[in-house]
Amino acid sequence: MQDVIDGFLKFQRDAFPERKELFKKLATSQTPTTLFISCSDSRMVPELVTQREPGDLFVIRNAGNIVPSFGPEPGGVSATVEYAVAALNVTDIVICGHSNCGAMTAIATCKCLDHMPAVANWLRYADSAKFVNEAREFTSEQERVDSMVRENVVAQLANIKTHPSVARALAQGHLSLHGWVYDIETGSINALDGATHRFVSLTEHPDVTATPASVRS
Repeated sequence: MQDVIDGFLKFQRDAFPERKELFKKLATSQTPTTLFISCSDSRMVPELVTQREPGDLFVIRNAGNIVPSFGPEPGGVSATVEYAVAALNVTDIVICGHSNCGAMTAIATCKCLDHMPAVANWLRYADSAKFVNEAREFTSEQERVDSMVRENVVAQLANIKTHPSVARALAQGHLSLHGWVYDIETGSINALDGATHRFVSLTEHPDVTATPASVRS
């Protein structure tokens, strides 16, 4: 814990003064343009990967970068999505999975989670991705896990479309969806192309989105 405290003291001493005007502005308002939904994994830091400053991203982080479908008893993720879209008027939503994801590895390899019932229950929101993945054949366990990470991003994009605020913003052409998979070792990102339903290099295709052009027009 001491290293965390030392980090804060360094922030207060060095980083904060350099951004004093930014924090003064942020003290009374925020205008993020992107809702970024990622895994809680300590190796995935949205602001670092996207090189964004405080105030630029509205962030949700949880085990498996999951977005439950909208239901009669909305939870924290649903409330945060709704606030981002209806109150902050974000123009983009990114759902970002990552390599070597513990949650997706547990699902793909059918790891017993009896000792973590809350985790097991939470990961049921990835069941549709699990069923799709199980219908495929793989040459290695790593290939199976990598596929599960991608299929989960696809599934969560489908889930988020069930949220009324998201559905309305998409219908009005005010919102674009993005499905990303971040590779920890290489620092690369593959993004879902909504037109071809394939993941492509974001470096080579920086304009690709998961939202078909017909929806954005």
